[in-house]
Amino acid sequence: MKVFRLILPLLLSTMLYGQEIRLSIPYERFTLPNGLTVILHEDHTTPTVSVNVWYHVGSGNEKPGRTGFAHLFEHIMFEGSGNVPEGKFDEWLEAAGGNNNGSTNSDRTNYWENIPSNALELALFLESDRLGYLLDAMTPGKVDGQRDVVKNERRQSYENRPYGMASIVISENLYPKDHPYHWPTIGSMEDLSAASYEDVVEFFKTYYVPRNMSMVVAGAINKEETKQLVAKWFSEIPSGNRAQPVLPPHAALSQEKKVVLEDRVQLPRVYMAWHSPAHFAPGDAELDIVASILAGGKNSRLYKRLVYELQIAQDVSAFQFSSKLSSTFWIVATARAGKSLPELQRVIDEEIGKFQKEGPTARELQRAVNQYESSFLGQLERVGGFGGKADLLNSYYFATGNPDYFNEDLMRYKSVDPQDVQSAGQTFLTNARVVLSIVPQGKKELAIP
Repeated sequence: MKVFRLILPLLLSTMLYGQEIRLSIPYERFTLPNGLTVILHEDHTTPTVSVNVWYHVGSGNEKPGRTGFAHLFEHIMFEGSGNVPEGKFDEWLEAAGGNNNGSTNSDRTNYWENIPSNALELALFLESDRLGYLLDAMTPGKVDGQRDVVKNERRQSYENRPYGMASIVISENLYPKDHPYHWPTIGSMEDLSAASYEDVVEFFKTYYVPRNMSMVVAGAINKEETKQLVAKWFSEIPSGNRAQPVLPPHAALSQEKKVVLEDRVQLPRVYMAWHSPAHFAPGDAELDIVASILAGGKNSRLYKRLVYELQIAQDVSAFQFSSKLSSTFWIVATARAGKSLPELQRVIDEEIGKFQKEGPTARELQRAVNQYESSFLGQLERVGGFGGKADLLNSYYFATGNPDYFNEDLMRYKSVDPQDVQSAGQTFLTNARVVLSIVPQGKKELAIP
């Protein structure tokens, strides 16, 4: 039995030597009169604190023709606010020994600061100031400057990167034009250019308000003192309105869609993408297991066939990309020099068919579950940053309303049986999919016809 040393104050209801472990992260949740939800978790393992903020807005809250706003604000929020001069947000945090970052996806925007415990008030002040007083310092010039930064990021991350347009092309073919997952989080060049300053201000006023956010403060804190500090810095900010839920149109494919994209690449690559269940919906965890069995490491089925035995692929991967409204399941494989994508597709489809017919072996299933559990417990060794305890408390609250959903989440995987996993593969990995071939320029003959 492998023993995990968790460097954190988990409440573990456990009997040793193989008995079930129950995870529970102690927390306290309260709501300020202006609607801000605050979650506190005390962990004195190290003298550090993480402040983790989730604005419940992502690119999925945007509208066709006005995309990229949520990600644009990920940049603008670091450019100064009413009481924080431009450039001082990072400077003051770093001077205190802290660090910070942010991220945007289709469903939410996240910001966090990891600081020594004696700098907690600084982090709360900075977050409150850009929530309540960003518009005091925002100008058309600042917006235009960050708009250009985002455009350059799109060029670097998508348009000028080998295979970089794959995710955009697949989303456009999986989802109808009016679906919030049709466009990329970074937005389109046309929309970023067309957005007026007034459009940007209105987006901020609508979504960046206390009623539309949640904040976790986790680490070496005194809960009563932290409550007072949170009230001090956030109570005066007007509540705003809770954002209306996104009601997407139905998205489904009735048949296979084949797309070919020529790119400045040396080797052809195939992407297969299917619609799959939303995050935490039945089938979501099972497809994580399917992905691991098919292409999770060198012992996986596709890796052994494509890379080791037949030696027709450089690499292969699979994953369930879970999102709030719906998810996608991906298989990606790069051909070796001199090999074509139809060869890869034939083997991939053979292995999918074999999995659907026979299901996973007990050994495969146990290995996949063990890998997930190890990764999951590893996340809990960190309080702050992406995927640490503070971030998970916020993500569980956002998705389920219960910040301490750790045990329930882990049990989604530990309780699956081979029939569950086989059924997920049969139900969702059908011929109703997008098959994207990215080939070197001028070599369409290497694509899947």
